[in-house]
Amino acid sequence: MDYRGRTSAALEEESSGRSISDMVKDIGSGIRDIVRSEIKLAKVELADTADRVRSASLMLASGGILAIYAIGFILLAAFFALEIALPPWAAALILGVILFVGAAVGISSGRARLKTIRGPQKTLQTVKEDLQWIKEQARS
Repeated sequence: MDYRGRTSAALEEESSGRSISDMVKDIGSGIRDIVRSEIKLAKVELADTADRVRSASLMLASGGILAIYAIGFILLAAFFALEIALPPWAAALILGVILFVGAAVGISSGRARLKTIRGPQKTLQTVKEDLQWIKEQARS
């Protein structure tokens, strides 16, 4: 309080020309705008990520289905060819091992593609920056 009995809030209001309630309203409005823009950015990034996941999954599924049919016909032909030179059990065993190796390659390549897809990195970064800004504003 000064010699006239005014509090520090009243003195600050006089010096800045704005009331504390106006400043609080502005801060609240600013925070609301930041939150809205962060939500909008998160939606855009998540939609992009979902599109890429869907695309990779569709490619993986369609490739797997076609591979099953192709392998079936190739195995049938290979079985008939091997059966000429080998007993039927040996021909089936050889083809089973080849199928297992092919399945392992397909599964590992599909998993590798899915692992390269990242989440909403920009949103996470800007939210961290916004939280830091809010903390700094609260301190001052």
